[in-house]
Amino acid sequence: MKSKATLLWAAAAFAAVLAAPAAVAADLTDVGYLDQAAVGALPEFQRANAQVAQYKTRLDPQFAAAMKHARNDADRQRISGEFQQKFLDKQRQVLGPLFARAQTAIAQVASNGRLSVVVDKRIVVYGGQNITKSVVDLVTGPGPVVPPASTPPPAVIGFVDQSQIDQLPKIKQANDNFLKFASDARQSALQKMQAAKNNQQQQQQIFQQYQKSLTDEQNRTLKPLVDQTRSAMANVAHQKNLILVIDRADIIYGGADITADVQNALK
Repeated sequence: MKSKATLLWAAAAFAAVLAAPAAVAADLTDVGYLDQAAVGALPEFQRANAQVAQYKTRLDPQFAAAMKHARNDADRQRISGEFQQKFLDKQRQVLGPLFARAQTAIAQVASNGRLSVVVDKRIVVYGGQNITKSVVDLVTGPGPVVPPASTPPPAVIGFVDQSQIDQLPKIKQANDNFLKFASDARQSALQKMQAAKNNQQQQQQIFQQYQKSLTDEQNRTLKPLVDQTRSAMANVAHQKNLILVIDRADIIYGGADITADVQNALK
């Protein structure tokens, strides 16, 4: 899911590969990867998702009826919050045990394979151990999945939680300012293009000016923070002897969380 915070993050998400390719290849033998789509496609997950979808189908008319009787914005906000909570509770009730079983299976497979980290298959181009089949066999097998006795060994891969970095005041303010600038610039460009609706060449010039203004504003307000974020991630990674830093969303198991360190470096 993209958000306004993605504007800043996109340029700095894959922060640092901090070693030569040969060193990376040698050091990443303890990295596994998982095809999460394959796990999500298991019949158990499909049935659970269908159950949640059916619940939402029953919930939607109730929500619409309740909103019709709302007297003001406060009522609407309260009703929306209540129904959203009902839906989230149902999701946790139905899917929670499955997610917990899958997570325990991942931890057990990783422990057995002496893996320090498991990442999402989508970000792997070469190397790593594919643990998908082993995880699927455990999830679909009989009986409980036993958690591993040991914790993952120290990782040379770190991760940063994008959402937490995005909430730093100066980063949030920069993104908010840019979005406001972009909205105002778009509205102004639309008005100018409407006035020049019979002049295609003029409309094209207006559009080009609009695009240039966005690029200039992005370079002025966001690029310095992108550079600072990238530098902070690289410095923290060097201090902790990490050879790679990736987004929290791509870490499934293990890894070194450097979010707080990066936040402190950016304050």
